[in-house]
Amino acid sequence: MATKDMSATLRENEKRPENGIRAVLIAGPTASGKSALAIELAERLNGVVLNADSMQLYRELSIVTARPPQEDLDRIAHRLYGVLPSSHAFSTGQWLRMMEAELETVRAEGKLPILVGGTGLYFKSLTEGFADLPEIDPDIRQDCRKLAEDGGVNAVRDALMPLDRQAAETLEDLQRLTRALEVVRSTGKRLADWQRDAQSAPLIDPGSALRIVLTPPRPWLHERIALRAGLMLSEAGIAEVEALLALELPDSLPAMRAIGVKEVASYLAGDMTMEEAAEKLTVATRQYAKRQETWFRNQMADWQGFDPSTAKVQDLAERILGGIDG
Repeated sequence: MATKDMSATLRENEKRPENGIRAVLIAGPTASGKSALAIELAERLNGVVLNADSMQLYRELSIVTARPPQEDLDRIAHRLYGVLPSSHAFSTGQWLRMMEAELETVRAEGKLPILVGGTGLYFKSLTEGFADLPEIDPDIRQDCRKLAEDGGVNAVRDALMPLDRQAAETLEDLQRLTRALEVVRSTGKRLADWQRDAQSAPLIDPGSALRIVLTPPRPWLHERIALRAGLMLSEAGIAEVEALLALELPDSLPAMRAIGVKEVASYLAGDMTMEEAAEKLTVATRQYAKRQETWFRNQMADWQGFDPSTAKVQDLAERILGGIDG
């Protein structure tokens, strides 16, 4: 992560359009039309689309993560899509370092950065700062992740309790519990202490960014989620998961936990029918979208909400830009 001085310098060197907007941030639940809106705004604002979705970073996951199709990638410059192998466990701090370099490059080109994705923590870290945690000893990481893989949430929580009671009692997600265990075992310092002491300055000033959250109605979103499930279970989607499974990666890696991987793998193994896989995939995606909506509602209450179901993407872009000009 950059130092506070470096971050400040980056912001001072930003090219400021006449309307004062130095970045556009587009968040929203999966399947809500974020990518289409980002492209539309990028064309109108001389922008570059930057990925703020943790799963779309992975090279092998294109259909599964609904990465923009090639025609869209050719239409407008996109960056930080498919840049990592699925064998890599990527942190928010690492993403921020990559994003800082991209922001500097885009602004040096005289273009507007348009960040789009569904990973709420990425946006929060960009605009509020982030505690960049230390590198973890590889042996400790391996031991902790094996514990998580073999014993699940309860095993990791039990191991964490005597070392970091606060994290053990408050964290629910297996990945975050494991991360807290890795940190305290590797450094002897609790996760909360690192987060307090290592807080960095934000890379983007919220006051100079257009912050958009797409808020579609549930029935409209569910229809789009069902269509996406169909794509994941298409011939190309199944082939993509087959290629990923052939790498024989640990189940604990983020890419292996992408929605669609487990469901398609179960279908391939003969453990469920295509119809059963489609149902489970649809339910899992709906649940994920609901968690995203809850995060955005609680953590991004001051962002501007737009319903993408009420207009074509071109008209929605016009409405958004009219608000800036007005």
